[in-house]
Amino acid sequence: MIDQPEITVYGADWCPDCRRAKRILAERQVQYSWVDIDKDREGEKFVITTNRGNRSIPTIVFADGSILVEPSNSELSEKLFRTHLI
Repeated sequence: MIDQPEITVYGADWCPDCRRAKRILAERQVQYSWVDIDKDREGEKFVITTNRGNRSIPTIVFADGSILVEPSNSELSEKLFRTHLI
């Protein structure tokens, strides 16, 4: 059985903050699922609902149910450390 990533990143390819978050995850070799909200309407709906009507990305969901929205590099790195993903 293949382990499912513990992180889902909702974003869009054109978004610089999304590219930055993906780069941090890649540098730290953290597996994640990517949902492009420009191509996935359910993903877009999730982001809008989660962010009270805003299309704020990246919206990053962790296995424990916690969510980071547009995190800084340090916020994302700290969360990865606290959840023992790095």
